Amino acid sequence: MINTKQENDYWDPARKGFITNYPNFMQWKRLTATEMENQKPLNLYLHTPYCIQRCNYCYYKTINLRGLEKQKRMGQYVDALCRELELAAEVYQLHDRPVISVYFGGGTPSLLPSEQLLQINETLRRHYNLQETTEYTVEGEPVTLTEEKMDTIMQMGANRMSMGVQSFDTAIIKNSHRLDDEKKVLRAIELAGTKPIVVNIDLMSGLAGETDETWAHSVSRAIESGVKSITVYKTELYNNTEYYRGIKNHTLTLPSDDEELRYMDYAMERLEKAGYVPWSFYTFTQRGEDVHVHSPSVFRGDDIYAFGTSAFGRLGDYLFQNTNDEEKYIQHLAEGKLSVQRGHYLTAQDNMIRDVVLSMKLVSFDLRNFERKYGYKLETLCATTIRELAQDGFIIMFDDVLRLTRKGILYGDYAGKSLARALMNPAN
Repeated sequence: MINTKQENDYWDPARKGFITNYPNFMQWKRLTATEMENQKPLNLYLHTPYCIQRCNYCYYKTINLRGLEKQKRMGQYVDALCRELELAAEVYQLHDRPVISVYFGGGTPSLLPSEQLLQINETLRRHYNLQETTEYTVEGEPVTLTEEKMDTIMQMGANRMSMGVQSFDTAIIKNSHRLDDEKKVLRAIELAGTKPIVVNIDLMSGLAGETDETWAHSVSRAIESGVKSITVYKTELYNNTEYYRGIKNHTLTLPSDDEELRYMDYAMERLEKAGYVPWSFYTFTQRGEDVHVHSPSVFRGDDIYAFGTSAFGRLGDYLFQNTNDEEKYIQHLAEGKLSVQRGHYLTAQDNMIRDVVLSMKLVSFDLRNFERKYGYKLETLCATTIRELAQDGFIIMFDDVLRLTRKGILYGDYAGKSLARALMNPAN
C-alpha cells in the first residue's frame, strides 16, 4: 500500500523509479506454457470465381465458363487452391488451430465437378484442424444442384448450404439474367431438404421489375419452403454492373429507396409472424435457432484465412486480399508463393471502429466485452451518439447491451456507421 506522501513523491519529477514492465509483476497470475499456444478460433474461406451466368446486379470478379475450356481452367485453379491451402498452413502455422467454420463461396462452388470438390476437401482436412463441431458451409446455385452433386457436398462433411435464390418470380429471375426459374429453385430446395443440412436461401429486395405483388410472392414462397434460414439483402447499385449501365442509358428503372424500404419492412413482418428471428439485420432463422457461426465470428474480430482469387481475410491485426487475376494467382502458387496483393495493418482505433461497426450487424452489442478488450466504455466514448440513436428509436440499451430495435434492424448498418463516425471523431 502506498501512502499519500509516497504516491506524490513517485510522480514528482525525478530519475528514480525505473520501469521494467507493465502491468507490475504483482498483477500477474499463474500461467502455463500450454496456455500460450495460439488456440484462438480460426475461420476459413475458400473462393471459387466461376459462374455459368453473369447476373445483371453482380459486381463481383467472376469468370463465366462454358464448353470445353472450363474443365482445364477449373483443374488448374483447383490445383492452385490446394497448393495455397498447404502453403498458408506452413507459413502461418495454422495446422493446429481449431477451425470453427469453413465457408466455401464464390462465384459458384457447386459448379465444380465432384472430383475437384473432393480434392479440395481432402487437402483442407489434411492440413487444417477441423472439429466435429466445425460449421461447413457450401454455396450452391439452384440450377447446378443435382442428386449427385448434393451427395458429394454431404460426402465433404458440409452441414450448411446457402442458395442464391434472389427471387421466386420467374420474370424477375429472367430479367436478372439468371438461368433459374421458380420451378428449378423449388426443386433445388426440396432436394437439399432431403439431406441433414441447414439450408439458407438469399432473397434480394429491390430487383428490377419488383412490385409489392412480386415481392409478397417471393417472401411467401421462401417461408412456405420451410428452410431454416432466410437472408434478405438490399440490391446495391455498382458501376461495373449491367444494372448500372441500364440506369445510365435510361433503359432500366429500379425500385426507389422508399419502395425497397417498404419491401424490407414487409419481409420482416411476415418473417416475424412465421417464427423467424433475426440474428443479424439481414438473416432470420426459425425460432432463432441454427445461427450461422462463420459471419458472427468474423464480425467479432476472429481470424479468417481466405483462399482463392480476390478472397480477403484477417490474421491478427492484418487484413489481406489475394490478387483478383486468375492467371497471376495460378502462376504465383505454381512458383510456391502466396498470392497476397494488398492489405492493411489495423491500428488500435481501427480495431475499435471495426469491432463496433461489424458487431452491430449482429443486432446486439456487448458493452462489457468492448470494455474488456479496449479498456474504454463505449457508452462514454459515444455518449451523445448513443443517446441520439436511442431517442430516434434505432437502439435500446439494457443490461450492458446495445440492441437494435425493429427500426434499427430495418435501417441496417445505420446505427453501426453512426457509432463508428463518433469513434473516428472523438473530439466531436
